[in-house]
Amino acid sequence: MPRILGIDIPNNKHTNVALTYIYGIGPTSANEICRRAQIDPMTKAGELTEANIAAILQIIQDSYTVEGDLRRQIAQNIRRLTAINSYRGIRHRRNLPVHGQRTRTNARTRKGGKKTVGAIRDRSERRQASSAK
Repeated sequence: MPRILGIDIPNNKHTNVALTYIYGIGPTSANEICRRAQIDPMTKAGELTEANIAAILQIIQDSYTVEGDLRRQIAQNIRRLTAINSYRGIRHRRNLPVHGQRTRTNARTRKGGKKTVGAIRDRSERRQASSAK
């Protein structure tokens, strides 16, 4: 497995797909990196030479913010939005969708599991709920 920026990229995948395993590099960026390094995107990552890996590494370091630096930058942006009490910061703080999606239905990924609110009508269910506490 070739190792780029501390990430093991899979041997058996094409180079343009294998590069997407690095956080911050998507399909378009991966194709651009292959083009600039003059590597065929369809070669398997396991077949890359040391020179090819060095060229890819140099391009990534010069032109892209990836992995830890990118994660740190995103976290700082979210902290800044939260600190200035912007609408987006408040949505982040409350763990609600940030980009205007509806929350009356859906949004379960962001909100978490359902929390039933209100009275339980059935007596047997009410006993189970009170004994579970």
